[in-house]
Amino acid sequence: MRRNIKTLSIFYRKDNRRAVFWNTKILTWLAREYPRIAVSDRNPDALLVLGGDGTILEAVQRYLKKVRAVFGLNLGHTGFLASVREPRMFLPSLRAFLKGEYTTVKRMMVEVGVYRKNKKVFSAYSLNEISVQSLLGMVEIEVFIDGHIAQHIRGSGVLVATATGSTAYNLSAHGPIVMPDIKCMILTEIMDHNIPTPSIVIKRDREVELRIASFRKRGLLTVSKTKEPADVVVTADGENIFPLHEGDMIKIHRAPRLVTFAEVERNYFFKSLQEKFAFR
Repeated sequence: MRRNIKTLSIFYRKDNRRAVFWNTKILTWLAREYPRIAVSDRNPDALLVLGGDGTILEAVQRYLKKVRAVFGLNLGHTGFLASVREPRMFLPSLRAFLKGEYTTVKRMMVEVGVYRKNKKVFSAYSLNEISVQSLLGMVEIEVFIDGHIAQHIRGSGVLVATATGSTAYNLSAHGPIVMPDIKCMILTEIMDHNIPTPSIVIKRDREVELRIASFRKRGLLTVSKTKEPADVVVTADGENIFPLHEGDMIKIHRAPRLVTFAEVERNYFFKSLQEKFAFR
């Protein structure tokens, strides 16, 4: 359901000069064209993000509990998560958005929990993917779907992506592209030393469990925040990083909340694919 936008929050990375420029330009434009719209981080009706897909992921993580609709202006590369790709269309598209001339796509998130000796030691939400990776060597991972053994990976790791994340790391790992409004999970191995196994598309109401069977402890790297040695880590959207131990169980399932993205351009996803892969 579309809402009248009375409060708008703007997120961008301060080290992105183009984003700083557009933030100033948009603030001036809003003050002139829409003086009744307040720009504030307090209970915003919409979140305007200036940047690429990585910036949008960071914004969603930061505004997770209060974001209602995400409207992204692409200042990165292809911009699968953005609402508008071309800078020349930024202000006309933003005008259409503020006038309510848009559609919405509700995208599924996943929730991850790490259990160590039956105690939860880490949890996070992810819009793109949860990845479990060995940083410098090899890791053995047992994969379960609803308690049933599905795969045994002996390689660099595994990732569980959403449909939104299917065009990100999952695609680089040769996983399938899934339309972003399909609510599912995609299990894709990373550099398995066994016979390569195709990705598995998993229904949204299932639970994926990853058991860390073994890896070689070397302790050559540490997590900067905690200074804890890390050989194998779990990451959520590349933002939240947690070191894993042998025997840890990682449980991944559909998150209770959806993220709403606004679109002003019809068939935006397919146009993004056409641009990225040079389809003719």
